[in-house]
Amino acid sequence: MFSTALYTFICFSMFSTIGVFNPLKNDEVTFTVIYDNYSSSDQCTGDWGFSCLIEGTEKTVLFDTGTKPEIFRRNLEELNIDISNIDVIVISHNHGDHTGGLPVILEKETELRLYIPASVEDNFLNRFDSFQDHTIPVNESMEICDGIMTTGEMGSSIKEQSLLIDTPKGLVVLTGCSHQGIENIVEKAAELSDKPIYMVFGGFHLLNHSSDQVEDIISIFRKNGVQKCGATHCTGKMATNMFKEEYGGDFVVIGAGKLIGI
Repeated sequence: MFSTALYTFICFSMFSTIGVFNPLKNDEVTFTVIYDNYSSSDQCTGDWGFSCLIEGTEKTVLFDTGTKPEIFRRNLEELNIDISNIDVIVISHNHGDHTGGLPVILEKETELRLYIPASVEDNFLNRFDSFQDHTIPVNESMEICDGIMTTGEMGSSIKEQSLLIDTPKGLVVLTGCSHQGIENIVEKAAELSDKPIYMVFGGFHLLNHSSDQVEDIISIFRKNGVQKCGATHCTGKMATNMFKEEYGGDFVVIGAGKLIGI
């Protein structure tokens, strides 16, 4: 199905339920990066924005939709992703680089459940009124399906949610832009589950942070036991390089076309 993607397989031990999640339904969870600033595949186009498909849990979940519909559509086609197989859409926040591809979904599917931060519901539905009857506004942390939950909306001026995906190795934390502070997301994840945080990836929004500030954030990652890191999208070159240096072989390079099998 994903013949054009760059495969990265991480083998896990058998699953046991810990914390607030229910058991996964399949033996493997896959994360397919559809949209990112960078490309991990000759067939996929890199562009500012982010989108990732999660499969192998109870439902197939699309997290964000990138910026430009034509690039989103082309990358979906190159990755052989069938929109009709998507069960749920989760939008991290109401910015164009995370919602721009939604018209591509609406061309084929108009009744998918859509989870958005509650604070942007009215503004969002003014743009995408086809989702009016299927939108679930998110305030607090809630379960999306067995094995996936949202942090709930976080932050002040820009409200945003991230996803926590339960795996046999621990939590995978998937972020959009981390406007609320990537360190706060990591600490929230630690509060929501007793399981260790295995991996954090997505946009970290550290473009305007100093090296000292990034060092402090890396310390919070280590304090909370984050084993692998995949900083991308809006993280910024300096911060990304600092995470690469800190995590070494445990730094996962993300890009459009990347497939991580867990």
